[in-house]
Amino acid sequence: MVTTQDTASRDDIRSGIVAAATQLLRAKGANAVTTRAVAQAAGVQAPTIYRLFGDKDGLIDAVAEHVMATYVSGKSVAAGDPVADLRAGWRTHVDFGLANPELYALIATRGSGAPSPATVAGLDVLRRRVRRLAAAGLLRVDEQRALLMIHSAGNGTILTLLGVPPEQRDPGLSEAMLDAVLTSILATTPATPDTATNAVAVTFATVLPDLPGLTDAERALMAEWLHRSLTRPQDR
Repeated sequence: MVTTQDTASRDDIRSGIVAAATQLLRAKGANAVTTRAVAQAAGVQAPTIYRLFGDKDGLIDAVAEHVMATYVSGKSVAAGDPVADLRAGWRTHVDFGLANPELYALIATRGSGAPSPATVAGLDVLRRRVRRLAAAGLLRVDEQRALLMIHSAGNGTILTLLGVPPEQRDPGLSEAMLDAVLTSILATTPATPDTATNAVAVTFATVLPDLPGLTDAERALMAEWLHRSLTRPQDR
């Protein structure tokens, strides 16, 4: 039988290991975060790390979630204007990457396996922001394309800036990249919903799941038609 005290002890040990790994990462870099080094710094046996985190990737995931949650909790969240909300999220993401270079590099250059939980959580937040743009009639491309463009541009911007000494970084690169992406994905006049064909189709796709009188199969077919219309070149 597992008692409350046992659970608290387990949580304390887990938190101590995460804190030790975070300190090692910041002080000595990614190469210093070995199972043996973390176990020694946390005052536990190496098997404890495997029992609590599975493997080193699991430990890094826990560190990423801890650091990101701590960082984001101190940031204000924009509300109202979906474009302003997206800009605020972009800046928070870039600032986090630059403030935590070793950790961000580990997350961004992860192998071909499943993405880290921190990456998945970040994409979920971005997906909601993109949905707000679509629902407001502000997108000229489909939501998935917008999501991938923003995500790719953000990661590329951070990794590019991290590859340059801080004193040589272009302070305007981040905003310039975001402006370039927004120019590609937003309707011509963001302040007023665009009535162009693509913008209407993207906006309609956001309400499709809630349309009454349709079967699931009919909704799926309509979604396929909309996606095809938005992603295939049109004959002019």
